Amino acid sequence: MPTLSEDLAFRGLIHQVTDPALLRRLDAGGLTLYAGFDPSADSLGVGNLLQLCTLRRFQLAGHRPIALAGGGTGLIGDPGGKQDERALLTREVLDGYLEGIRSQLALFVDLSDGLLLDNSAWLGTLSTLDFLRDVGKHFTVNQMVAKESVKSRFDRPDQGISYTEFSYMLLQAYDFLRLHVDYGCDLQIGGSDQWGNITMGVDLVRKVCGDVVWGLTTPLVLKEDGTKLGKTETGNVWLSADRTSPFALYQFFVNTPDAMVGTYLRFFTFLSHEEIEALDAETAEHPGRRAAQRALAGAVVGLVHGEAEAARCVEASEALFGEEIAALSEEMLVAITRDAPTTEVSRQAVADGLSLVDALERSGLVRSRKEARRAIEQGGAYVNNLRETDAARELGPHDLLHDRYIVVRKGPREIHVLRAGPE
Repeated sequence: MPTLSEDLAFRGLIHQVTDPALLRRLDAGGLTLYAGFDPSADSLGVGNLLQLCTLRRFQLAGHRPIALAGGGTGLIGDPGGKQDERALLTREVLDGYLEGIRSQLALFVDLSDGLLLDNSAWLGTLSTLDFLRDVGKHFTVNQMVAKESVKSRFDRPDQGISYTEFSYMLLQAYDFLRLHVDYGCDLQIGGSDQWGNITMGVDLVRKVCGDVVWGLTTPLVLKEDGTKLGKTETGNVWLSADRTSPFALYQFFVNTPDAMVGTYLRFFTFLSHEEIEALDAETAEHPGRRAAQRALAGAVVGLVHGEAEAARCVEASEALFGEEIAALSEEMLVAITRDAPTTEVSRQAVADGLSLVDALERSGLVRSRKEARRAIEQGGAYVNNLRETDAARELGPHDLLHDRYIVVRKGPREIHVLRAGPE
């Protein structure tokens, strides 16, 4: 059984530490640590998964985690990673967002010994004079301007940064101080874009209390193209089932590129090192089987929505891309294609015979009729998951599932639903 420091190293989760001695301390257990989550919506996104999973890893290793909801800092907004000033939230909107994310935080932190706190408990009663005297006096403007989250905005004089967002790092530093004094918290974790904020907190605790505390950052979670994970052409990918269905979450991770799946398995699952290495080998030797992607998707959905839901997603995925799609009930068919792009077609067009070439072009699965014909002739086009190789193929009433739906697909994963309108 690897130690916590060995596990974090294997998973590539150690990006920066304020003191290398922390790594030895991790293996002894007994630390109290925290990660902060500012509510910018009524759900956390998949970009938050890394810190949620990391908190759980620490708890399983014998440490006490604190998931800190930003009921106070959320009213300000972290400038880190943003080129423009954030829109300020009202108290009412923020409270609604907090209600949404609390249950998600509790999925990853066992509250029998972990804590779920809200920094509005202390920031909401902190006076301006006390803040300036007790926090602001410990830092120079020179230090604050040098932080990357601020410096990047100074480099854009057309945008700049407001005093409100400029003060954010001091509020986060004060969080660390309060958690240290009130709960014995000695470690803050966060993404690498939080390094400046974290080191401010470490400094503040040292200056006020004379105590040594630590900071640890993980890498940013990126896609293959270098952009942040969780952003898609159709919007964010959320942990809330109301915003992103469990099946859509499953499909999001099933579509992970081979180049990234090993990284995500390490970041987002609790599979053993041996299991992950076996999946690495499987991906290298038999990429078409997508065993690593299926293991990743099932693990993530299991963490967020439960094992029963993960099992349903596996079953639905097999049906969605298998020939048995025609045997599904209408309820199941609608459920598993809910997040697929859909195009309305007239029932008369289907009755007259709708060209598969036209259907593929109309759906957006191809950019031209020429590309559609090529996809068909090369065996990459499917109607209700049956391969079609005849470019003259026409879709008719006999292709309608439940007298309304035709599922067309290009390649192994790109699907589109044609929905026939009423008479």
